[in-house]
Amino acid sequence: MGDEVRLERYRYILRQIEATNQNTYRFLALYQTIATALATATVGLFLGYDSWGIAQGFAYAGLIALMLLLSITAAFAILLILAGMFSWMDYRREECELVNSIVGESFRAPPQWRSFLRWYETWIIAFIIASMAAMWFLVTHFLMPNLSSTN
Repeated sequence: MGDEVRLERYRYILRQIEATNQNTYRFLALYQTIATALATATVGLFLGYDSWGIAQGFAYAGLIALMLLLSITAAFAILLILAGMFSWMDYRREECELVNSIVGESFRAPPQWRSFLRWYETWIIAFIIASMAAMWFLVTHFLMPNLSSTN
């Protein structure tokens, strides 16, 4: 492989690594936006169902439906972040192979999954899971039991 081709391939790999890093933040922003909207709708339904003339059973079903939509959104964001992590690993391995073929073996060590605690994606996924657990807890322990007491 010629030097020009290697250099272009290296640039391409670095752009792809940067794109996967940026996508993680986009997916987090998407999750936060949709989660905020659905959480607001959940609280709004809880506070307004009686004045809107919605039966308690329908309000209860609405709370569950909103939480399920929120869970699907969280699962989708986590799936996209995980796909980005796998892509990142592939590009980094390819980068290491390319650099090692030019500079010499063992110049750049390939990434390893065991260092996942240092990756920000790990903590973003943990945040999404923790926020979902907190929202389910709040809805099932505070909103749903008090649905009938707001009449």
